Amino acid sequence: MDFGNKLILAPMAGFTDHPMRHLAVRYGADIVVSEMISAKAMHFKDKKTATLARIYEGEGIFGAQIFGHEADIMANASRSLATGEYEYKISDTLPDFIDINMGCPVKKIVSNGEGSALLRSPELCGRIIRACADASPIPVTVKIRAGWDRDSVNCVEIAKIAEANGASAIAVHARTREQMYEPYADWKYIRDVKNAVSIPVIGNGDIFSGDDGIRMLEETECDSLMIGRGAIGNPFIFDELRHRIEGKSYTPPTVSEKTEVALEHIRMLCEEKGEEIGIREARKHICHYTKGLKTGAQARQRLNFATSYEEIYDILSHLAKENQ
Repeated sequence: MDFGNKLILAPMAGFTDHPMRHLAVRYGADIVVSEMISAKAMHFKDKKTATLARIYEGEGIFGAQIFGHEADIMANASRSLATGEYEYKISDTLPDFIDINMGCPVKKIVSNGEGSALLRSPELCGRIIRACADASPIPVTVKIRAGWDRDSVNCVEIAKIAEANGASAIAVHARTREQMYEPYADWKYIRDVKNAVSIPVIGNGDIFSGDDGIRMLEETECDSLMIGRGAIGNPFIFDELRHRIEGKSYTPPTVSEKTEVALEHIRMLCEEKGEEIGIREARKHICHYTKGLKTGAQARQRLNFATSYEEIYDILSHLAKENQ
């Protein structure tokens, strides 16, 4: 599988479910990745966890991302997801690759020695990557951060270990765990990794526009771009990036077009999860769809208390008219 020259939707827990992946692919994402899948939960045959690996029609190239800290359990999860041989049959389609999460900064993940906490144990990182690569019949990739904190930046070391142990590509979020998501990402770390390994390097961190993507490619010479927060409420960013990369002029969506896509996103959430859960989950997306619009702040206040699709439809329709 070729991981070069790709636009990738980053895995984000609580965000990159099917509706978001579907819209990202429509607007130009080449690759999408699941929400984080707990290898330990799969080991104990948790059906809800396994459903995170469900692949829907039209999702393009799909990666299933796993997290954990025990090499044998991570290997078993990799094999199960890659072959579809686990307790619950989720879908007829299998993932194109397995991604190992070594970058999540969230406290409940790192407190278990998982996610970015693994960066403090390079030897363990190597064992996990080797076990997964040996167990999986499909490519294995790794997503990391620059390091645990500014005094222990070791992304180059980890990248070399990943390459030596069978990883097919490595994604680098250009912040330490200590930084979480602030302040700015230091793309120097991506460039350092690119200069150190021969496998494809995927740049991640602070891509919010086409110009950001071009700058990252120029400054780091990374092989592909991974977009996370910049794609929330903005699936159009993939279309913008592709136009900029190909040197073509880009026409951003109108407010009406943004509103239509936001409503479609909410409809899909409600259809798949039921209206109550769908509306609740929609709120974190809608606030991004409405950023920068006149009277958007007032609309977001109302949207946060909306309890039905019809109510959201009325609010967004009114907002679109006000911004014509």
